[in-house]
Amino acid sequence: MSSGKMTKLEADVLVIGGGPAGAWAAWSAAQQHAKVILVDKGYLGSSGATAPGGTNLLYLPPDPELREKAVQQRYKESGYLAEPAWIHRVLDQVYESLLLVEKWGYPFRRDEKGVPLRDHLQGPEYMKLMRRQVSRAGVKILDQSPALELLVDEHGVGGARGISRLDDSEWEIRANAVVIATGGCAFLSKGLGCNVLTGEGVLMATELGAELSGMEFTRQYAPSAAFGTVTRGRLLNWATYTSEDGTVLQGGGPRAGDFLPKMLSKGPVYAVLNHADTVEKQQILRKSHAIFFVPLDRAGIDPFTERFPLTLRYEGTVRGTGGIRLTDESCASTVPGLYAAGDAATRERVTGAKSGGGAFNASWAISSGTWAGAGAAKHALALGHSARDLRPAGRYGLVDPEAAPERIFDAGGLVEAVQGEVFPLDINYFRSEPVIRQSLARLDGLWASLRGAAVHPSVQGRVRAREIAGMIATARWMYTAALARKETRGLHTLLEYPDTDPAQQYRLIVSGIDEIELRKEQAADQEVVTR
Repeated sequence: MSSGKMTKLEADVLVIGGGPAGAWAAWSAAQQHAKVILVDKGYLGSSGATAPGGTNLLYLPPDPELREKAVQQRYKESGYLAEPAWIHRVLDQVYESLLLVEKWGYPFRRDEKGVPLRDHLQGPEYMKLMRRQVSRAGVKILDQSPALELLVDEHGVGGARGISRLDDSEWEIRANAVVIATGGCAFLSKGLGCNVLTGEGVLMATELGAELSGMEFTRQYAPSAAFGTVTRGRLLNWATYTSEDGTVLQGGGPRAGDFLPKMLSKGPVYAVLNHADTVEKQQILRKSHAIFFVPLDRAGIDPFTERFPLTLRYEGTVRGTGGIRLTDESCASTVPGLYAAGDAATRERVTGAKSGGGAFNASWAISSGTWAGAGAAKHALALGHSARDLRPAGRYGLVDPEAAPERIFDAGGLVEAVQGEVFPLDINYFRSEPVIRQSLARLDGLWASLRGAAVHPSVQGRVRAREIAGMIATARWMYTAALARKETRGLHTLLEYPDTDPAQQYRLIVSGIDEIELRKEQAADQEVVTR
C-alpha cells in the first residue's frame, strides 16, 4: 500500500529511464544548463539490457570513403527503409561521444600500437561511468522510482507521476519536457537485463497521442542456454548442434537465420563449443564474452566438451525496430515537449527493417539520447516557468477507485496470456495471416479485460499492472502492423507473402490504443528500389 506521502519536484527536463539512452539524455540536457531529474524503476548503472553484459559499437574513423561504404551497405540491409543521412549522423555522434567516454576514464582496449579500440563497451564499467558523469552534471537521480503516467495540458507534456519502491511514497515531477528512454518491450522473457523492459513508457507516450513506427519489425529471438538468461549468442558460431538423441544438426559456423527456430519447433536442440578446440581459443572466447559462460559454469558444464540445451528468448522491441515515431533531428515525438531515445524510439531511420543488434542499438542509444536531451532542454527553456494546469494522462492498468472489487486484476494470468501470444514460434516467428489474426483477436480480448478491473494498490501491484498494460498494448500494435505489411522484408515475414514487394517500400505509422489506426509514410531521402 502507498504510504500516502507525496513528493513534488520541478525540473526543466524529466528523463524516464536509466539505461544508456536515459543517461546520455540527462547528461546532454544538463550541458544545455537545464535543471534535470532522471527517474528509473531500477538503479541507474545496473538495470536494463546493457548494464549486465557487453556491447559492440558502430565506430568508424572519420574517413569519408570508409563511412559512405558502410552507410550504403547498411542502407541496403535495411530494406531501403533507413535514411543514409541519419546513419551518417549516428557515426558522427558516436565517434565524438566515445572520445568523451575515454576522456572520462573508460579503459578501452588498445592494439599493438597503443591505439584505443573504441568498438566495444563492457556494460558494468560503462554504466558505472555514466552514472558518475550524470551525477557530476548536476542531474538529480531517483532510483527505484517507476513512472506510472505522464502529465499533460494544452501545451503538451508537463511531467509525470510515479511511486518510490524505497518508501512506498508517491512522486510528482513537473517539467516542460520529458524524454522517454524506458527501453523496448521484451515481455518478461527472462533475457539478461530485459525484465524491466515491458513497454509502459511507450504506452504513456501513446496515451498523449504519440505515434509509433516499425512495430511490425519485431520478430526477434535470441538463443540462450535453456536454464540461463544470457542471450549473447555470438559464441555459438563455434558450436556443433545436435538433437536429443545426438544426431548432428549442424557442424559449426554461423547459423542460417531460421535454423534454430526450425530445429526447436521439432524438438530439443543442444550445443557444444567443440570448434574452439585449443586452450588458446577457449581462453580468447572466455575473455571476450565472459558473461556467456556464467550460467554454464554455475551448472558445472564445460561447454567446450559437454553439450547444453538451448532455447530462444523473445526480445520484442528491444532488439526489434519499433517504437515512438520521431519527427525531427532532435528526436521529438508528435506530442509537444515529448522526446524519445534508445529502444523506446523507433530505429527505422538507421536500421530500417533490420534488427539493430548490439552495435546499432548501442550506438543509437548514445546518439538519440544525446539529441533528445539537447532537444528537450531547448524546448523546456524556451517555455520558461509559467504556471501550467496539468492533469494526469494515464488510462490503463492504473488504480481506479470506481473499479468493481469483484473484478480483480489477475496479474499472473494476464502475463501468462500475453506471453502465450508472443512467445510461441508458430505464432510470432513463423507468421501467417490467419494465425496472427486469431492471436490479435485474443489480445483484443485481454485488452478489454483491463477496463474496470481492480488493481492491487501495493507498489508492486501497481507497477506490474502498468507493465502488463504496456505488454498487451505492444503486442496489439505489433500484430496490427504485421497484418498490414503484406510482404517479407527484414525482420517481418508473412507466410502468404514470401517476397519483398517494391510497392511497399514505406513505413507503417501506428496510432491509437483502443482503436488502432495505420497510415503509410515514405522515408525521406530514400531510393525507390524496383529490382
